[in-house]
Amino acid sequence: MGTGGAFINSGEQLLCEANTVLKCTQDESSQRGIVGRLICTNFKVAFLTDDPKAKENEPEFRNKVVGENDITLQCVDQIYGVYDEKKKSLLSGHIKKYPEKLILYCKDFRVFHFCLKFTKEEEVKRIVSGIIHHIQSPKRLKRLFLFSYAAVAPNYIGISTKCQTTMFDTIKDWRLELERVKAYMKYKVASTNECYEICENLPQYFVVPVALPDGCIVEFKGKGIPLWCWSCPNGCALMKMSPLPKEQDEGILQQQKEFLDGIEKIIHRPPYEVTIYEDLSVNLPSLPEIQAAYNRFKQLFYIDNRTEYWDSDVKWFSALESCNWLEVIRQCLKKAIEVSQYLEVENTNVVLKEENTSDLCCVISSLVQVMMDPYCRTKLGFQSLIQKEWVIGGHCFLDRCNHLRQNDKDEVPVFLLFLDCVWQLVQQYPIAFEFTETYLTVLSDSVYIPIFSTFFFNSPFQKDTHHLAGESQDIQSKSLSFHSVWNWSVQFDAKAQALFHNPLYVSKTKPSTRNSTHQKHQRQLSLPLTQSKSTLKKVFFKEETGPFIKNLLGKRISKLISSPDEAPDSSRWFYDSWHCKPLDLHGLILPHIEGPEIRVWAQRCLRWIPEAQILGGGTVSTMSKIFEMMDELQILQTKVEEKCSVYRSDSRRSDMVVKMRNAIRASSLYPFALLHRTSFKPKPVIPTSTWKGLEAEDDLAKRDDESFDLGSL
Repeated sequence: MGTGGAFINSGEQLLCEANTVLKCTQDESSQRGIVGRLICTNFKVAFLTDDPKAKENEPEFRNKVVGENDITLQCVDQIYGVYDEKKKSLLSGHIKKYPEKLILYCKDFRVFHFCLKFTKEEEVKRIVSGIIHHIQSPKRLKRLFLFSYAAVAPNYIGISTKCQTTMFDTIKDWRLELERVKAYMKYKVASTNECYEICENLPQYFVVPVALPDGCIVEFKGKGIPLWCWSCPNGCALMKMSPLPKEQDEGILQQQKEFLDGIEKIIHRPPYEVTIYEDLSVNLPSLPEIQAAYNRFKQLFYIDNRTEYWDSDVKWFSALESCNWLEVIRQCLKKAIEVSQYLEVENTNVVLKEENTSDLCCVISSLVQVMMDPYCRTKLGFQSLIQKEWVIGGHCFLDRCNHLRQNDKDEVPVFLLFLDCVWQLVQQYPIAFEFTETYLTVLSDSVYIPIFSTFFFNSPFQKDTHHLAGESQDIQSKSLSFHSVWNWSVQFDAKAQALFHNPLYVSKTKPSTRNSTHQKHQRQLSLPLTQSKSTLKKVFFKEETGPFIKNLLGKRISKLISSPDEAPDSSRWFYDSWHCKPLDLHGLILPHIEGPEIRVWAQRCLRWIPEAQILGGGTVSTMSKIFEMMDELQILQTKVEEKCSVYRSDSRRSDMVVKMRNAIRASSLYPFALLHRTSFKPKPVIPTSTWKGLEAEDDLAKRDDESFDLGSL
């Protein structure tokens, strides 16, 4: 898909199209490209062509649902038109003059340029108006392609996958989780909200302290009660709680006070005992601040041409610093470290407080479990964690991802923030995770594919009340079976899914030194970070940063390195002492949160920019070679056992040569991008001003990959 012409998705309908459209390359003022047909369906915008050159450059890693030249309607972020070489944003509404070129910025950082100079005027009007209307106009929920697909698509073969990933939609699932972490003596599964009789924002089943009466849940409709998230081996628990509604009536305020006093007594008496409260709305950036930081951050990767890329490279440090996205990540990781300290060292229960318990509560509670529970670092465990804390926990995916295009102010990438935090852990401790960064990248892409219900509802209640097919009379009474994203075979074949599994994952506890997991930096995709306005008085920087490094980086960066941060002495002691101990891959892991250690998720952000790729480099490329070596060893062992013939051995040797050639073509951003030698011009991968003073371009290009490995960032 992507270069062909057939619709492979059930329920997909053609809405408008234009012929003789030129998909342009990203060369400056270039009219070169591939000629084809641009279409818009109720599922995607797609460019279709029969040009053989397009097939030559197709990556080996393919998605069966969304092709290389396909953009789901939910994935389009910004639309621009080019008029006399000037770019102008195209908003919903009447267009007086139609553009010569259409530019689409995607939420996965792809950038598409479509030249319409050779297209008939009527077709230009239809395709431009159609794309703008179907992408930017507010929609009703049942108008999403999710419902069209579920109404006509056959039931997918995913029962076994669903059973393996705990969905937390039954009492049994919750009880098994309580047994897994040995918390069944202190906590119980509440079924008071079965059929959503009490609260639409809570799931039908959730876990609360054993001593909590059902009447407390009913009294304020689930508000103000501690909801269990997870328990660590010492018995301490992580919980979350939403505040009671603000009232002016004195009588109701007194009732609320008495209610909260009763809750306090329940969670502060044995076996719960010591409990502290963490108000995340005070200690972490607000949702508008997170939204603003990410909006600035993503502009760094919307590159229209090569000249713009190298111009932005010179200002990389200042642009990355001013966007503040890496600082938001650091603050979330820091808060997760503090919560882990309370649970692990101080034997204290922690209650996370937030207005709706479904945004930053999801981020921090999930990060704590990833850091403290090795099961959550396996693929199935991680998927079950997302089901429990995000899907069943009621994260507003529909609003936060703005799938209906109804309110841009609610579009905050909270789930992406969590995945980015997890990526920081994966790149710092790669062998502690069963899954790879490729898995995380694909998971972030799946948020915008509307054939899975996992990331397209605000709550379990909303999903369960919209299970009937839309307005068509012939299917009105048909119950829909929404598909889960965890059935990866819908999107990828077995060969592609193999890249989700980390072949170096250690299944047994194996002590090692921490320094062995650290890899050398490539490009400056991280930087010493400034402090936040609302928090952080002192940054966790190591004292080993000497005057030589400070002089090398300059006075401005030196000042940032020594800027203060708010961590209390106990937190600093916990942080430092843990990093001095041998690493237990199946115990607690704490991320390094010094500025240089918080990096840009290069595989996700830079994978579509050819200039950012390094020939034959990257950790994922290295992993693919490890796969090949393992495969070769297995085949050789089989040959020895079966006493294979010389012919088969020679044949296999030829296959090895082909594989080696393919491995050489892979770039540092493998498997999402292959290096196209015909269009690639070697350029420095550090800021141009610094590069010119270091060495010649040819010498830099020939340098060892380890020195500037984008894939390891």
